[in-house]
Amino acid sequence: MIDSQASHGLTQWHGTTIIGVTRDGKTVIAGDGQVSMGNTVMKPNARKVRRIGEGEKVIAGFAGATADAFTLFERLERKLEQYRGQLMRAAVELAKDWRTDKYLRNLEALMIVADGETMLVLTGNGDVLEPEGGIAAIGSGGNYALAAARALSDYEDDPEKIARRAMAVAAELCVFTNDRVTVETI
Repeated sequence: MIDSQASHGLTQWHGTTIIGVTRDGKTVIAGDGQVSMGNTVMKPNARKVRRIGEGEKVIAGFAGATADAFTLFERLERKLEQYRGQLMRAAVELAKDWRTDKYLRNLEALMIVADGETMLVLTGNGDVLEPEGGIAAIGSGGNYALAAARALSDYEDDPEKIARRAMAVAAELCVFTNDRVTVETI
């Protein structure tokens, strides 16, 4: 869903916008549905945001290669089981593995994950970041969505309204982002 290494001789995959917004104990993660290969939309309704873990108490969104993202979802679910649903601990352990494991180190994806208390951005560099101001965005349209959400946050308190409007702005500006949005709330 995002750039595949050109050096691998593969066609480049672009796309995805994921945004997370937290306000007053409510967190929303939203993502578009477009999967592109070059200049072609391969699928307009992919589901890049989902609930994971026991009791589905964690929501996660990914930007990156689809197979890589599924691998990371599965690994995060195992870490959540191992650490009894403690998202921060599970995320840190996943990030350690992601950075140091020979296989995982090659995965190309970013994730936004959240439970009822915490929202985090996870990267393959070993980063586990808590976003400034309760807003995070990743993917090709991430900067557009982030800017829109930050501007909207001064005037709107509902995180779902902020996320949906920010996604609409990103879809208007980023050719690799569409308006078929999946939203999960916790």
